[in-house]
Amino acid sequence: MTSDSVKSGSILITGGTGFVGRHLCDYLLGQGYQLWVLSRNPIAARKLLGERVNIVGSLDELASIDFTALINLAGESLASARWSNKSKQKFRTSRVDFTNNLFDFFVRIGRFPKILLSASAVGFYGNCGDRLVDELEHAGNDFAAHLCSDWEAAARRFETFGVRVCRIRIGIVLECDGGALKQMLPAFRLGLGGRMGAGEHYMPWIHRHDLLRLMIFLLQHECVSGAINAVAPESVTNRQFTALLAQCLHRPALLPMPEFVLRLLFGEMADALLLSSQRVVPTAALSAGFKFEYPHIQQAFTAIFNK
Repeated sequence: MTSDSVKSGSILITGGTGFVGRHLCDYLLGQGYQLWVLSRNPIAARKLLGERVNIVGSLDELASIDFTALINLAGESLASARWSNKSKQKFRTSRVDFTNNLFDFFVRIGRFPKILLSASAVGFYGNCGDRLVDELEHAGNDFAAHLCSDWEAAARRFETFGVRVCRIRIGIVLECDGGALKQMLPAFRLGLGGRMGAGEHYMPWIHRHDLLRLMIFLLQHECVSGAINAVAPESVTNRQFTALLAQCLHRPALLPMPEFVLRLLFGEMADALLLSSQRVVPTAALSAGFKFEYPHIQQAFTAIFNK
């Protein structure tokens, strides 16, 4: 096993209190890692993550620590507000500028982690219609694609110092306590859910459990680097996704949301996030030997709703 395989040591996590990050902390603690979480609100982070995680409020507090790995999950949610020039700048600052700040910090202290797991998103690909898309696909040409591309470029700066960089292009992360599914559930539980537009656009998704397992897999397998699509192998359209969700909840899905209404409500975000089609396949993960526990959407929904 080479030195790039990280099976122990100290890990710095940004975005560690989020929908994915806080559960990743639990997984990593269970694997025996020592964790440091950088948070803008250390008091709230301490309440959320407990005493076993080291919490800091600034990078300067970390200058004396040798980190084996850096996991960068920080980023303002693209669905947090209607898009405007101001909100778009927030998205860039929290992703691109923040990643550049992390790089500058490690340059300043003169020591780099062995591996960087850097979050990105399938929005990198833009609207791809119904064609299959793997990690060799070029970036799209809308705001979300440019944002992801610049975010990944900032992460790749670490490669110049010998860091193994994994750029994880994450799809819709499924669990009922957060993310897109939590936002959808109230309407669907009332029987008021339905497809978006014609519903023929593809929704790349992954069960949160598989995403966390994939991150640990990447830490521990030094042969994997570059872009990795964090999506389940099964591609589903919005029509299929919403019909199955309603079926699992024993509710009808009779109220589709027309495209013009989505654009009226959400503006540019409607086309970039809600109606954009990405039929993404996890070629890199599968080729590296990663096994999904929930490769099919029916399995994922069953696990989520039959707890």
